[in-house]
Amino acid sequence: MSTLFSLSGRRALITGSSQGIGFALAQGLAQAGAQIVLNGRDTAKLSAAADTMRAAGHTVDAVAFDATDHNGVRAAIDAFEADSGPIDILINNAGMQHRTELENFPADAFERLLQTNIASVFHVGQAVARHMIARGAGKIINIASVQTALARPGIAPYTATKGAVANLTKGMATDWAKHGLQCNAIAPGYFDTPLNAALVADPEFSAWLEKRTPAGRWGQVDELVGAAVFLSSQASSFVNGHTLYVDGGITASL
Repeated sequence: MSTLFSLSGRRALITGSSQGIGFALAQGLAQAGAQIVLNGRDTAKLSAAADTMRAAGHTVDAVAFDATDHNGVRAAIDAFEADSGPIDILINNAGMQHRTELENFPADAFERLLQTNIASVFHVGQAVARHMIARGAGKIINIASVQTALARPGIAPYTATKGAVANLTKGMATDWAKHGLQCNAIAPGYFDTPLNAALVADPEFSAWLEKRTPAGRWGQVDELVGAAVFLSSQASSFVNGHTLYVDGGITASL
């Protein structure tokens, strides 16, 4: 049973992994045996994250690229594969949030959300999948959201991008399962992360969330690791196009 979930000998690239959910997933996959490739745009934060993981005894590379730059992504992935070897697992985690009522939502913020939350999944997913297809195997995990299924005031464009992530995940599975790839998504509920710092600091919102969520609390980022290891491992060899909600039951309850 332990070998079914083992990631020993596998290499995982996680975008947006210098902090928050991405860094937690990188640490979790490393503990399951994977070699890790961290990614981000801030080279200082990326280097610090890599040093932290290396100090814990993990094998880590750090590759800085902008996940919204199609040509830059392709060049970075191709160069890494040529120089360092195959990427067996991809977690598309890079994302951003912008909160404003829809009638006043800035057009430039909307475009940034589209590029960061959905176009990056296409750019990095395609660049990595081309190598996976040639090898006949690979795991792609896209980070969706509880907002893939639900909406809240002030984040309509974010909700649109996360709905798109789930449907792009289905499209990836439909096109690439025949090549030996498993493409799935994880949809986190409300987690205590830098992206949610303003909400975590709001006592009124936290009180509402605790009442609204059957588990009665915020999620902690390490609670996403089990889902990521499952979808990265042989245990999910016939799971494809699925969005796994890790949300304390919030999408199950009125």
